Amino acid sequence: MRLDKARRRFLALAFAATVAGLPAGAGELLNTDENNLALSGYDPVAYFTEARPVVGDPNISVDWQDARWQFSSDTHRAMFEEDPDKYAPRYGGFCAGGMSLGRKSDIDPEAWMIVDGQLFLGGSEGAITYMKKDTAGKIEKANENWTSIGVTN
Repeated sequence: MRLDKARRRFLALAFAATVAGLPAGAGELLNTDENNLALSGYDPVAYFTEARPVVGDPNISVDWQDARWQFSSDTHRAMFEEDPDKYAPRYGGFCAGGMSLGRKSDIDPEAWMIVDGQLFLGGSEGAITYMKKDTAGKIEKANENWTSIGVTN
C-alpha cells in the first residue's frame, strides 16, 4: 500500500508528537547505578526497621526486578524476599519530589521519608523538605506522573 505525501507527513508528525510527549528515559523503570545496583547499595529494609539509611553488604544481596539489592543482614534480605513491594522505594527508586514535578531524578539514599508505610526517596534533603509541604498532594501528583509513564507502584 502506497501512502500519499500528505498522509506520510501526518503520520510522521503524529509519531514525533507521541515520542516528544514521553518523559526522558521512560523505559527505565528502576533507578540503578552503572553496576545495576539499586539504592546505591543501601538496605531498603533498614529504613523501616532501624529508621535510618544503612549501607548493605555486597555479600548479602538478592536480584529483584532485574537489579541487585543489598542488605545489612540475612534477616533483612529474608524480609525483602518475602514482600519486596513493602520495602522497595516508590517510583522505582527515583526522587519523589522530581516525580511530583513529572521527571525522573536521581536520589541521595540519605534523603528519605516513610509515609503510610511506603518509602520515598529524595535527590537531596531539600527534595524531602519540598515533599513534606502538602505531602498528600505531592504524592498524588507523583502517582499520576508515575502512572503516565506506563507503570503503577
